Amino acid sequence: MSQLLNRTATPLVTGLFLVSLVSGVALFFHWAPATFHAMHEWLSIVLILPFALHIWKNWRPMSAYLRRPVFAVAMVASLAAALAFVVPSASNSASGGRPPQFAVAQQVLNGSVDAVASVMGETPEALGAALSAAGFTVADSSQSLSEIAVASGQPPEAILALLAAQGS
Repeated sequence: MSQLLNRTATPLVTGLFLVSLVSGVALFFHWAPATFHAMHEWLSIVLILPFALHIWKNWRPMSAYLRRPVFAVAMVASLAAALAFVVPSASNSASGGRPPQFAVAQQVLNGSVDAVASVMGETPEALGAALSAAGFTVADSSQSLSEIAVASGQPPEAILALLAAQGS
């Protein structure tokens, strides 16, 4: 078994790194994010085991790198690059560090039919009718869109999709 792990660690690291590279580039340029998001997250997690095996297999040469100043500089530079993303995101506690459009979508879902209709440039009756036609149960226009989704047994994202279609 040890022989198998030794022979496969580096090829697995290489293969999973290439998958992570391609999916990361696709996500960066917003190419089919629904296709690449889960792949990128999960296979990056899977990469941990082959990476650990690769380090274990190559520990002697790796320990030589650890003694060189260039390794420390590379680690500090990597940490600084990571912090450049973490610090601004961590300070955005109102949306939990998520992109602002998620916070706006949550506010829309918390809004009543009356409030959202006025933002959408519709009457509450027209928005209520559109929701009903899409299979949502609207008791009254003071209900929040989240309450309507829950009462209808549908995900809140379905209401957001309906609103996006209404607005286009």
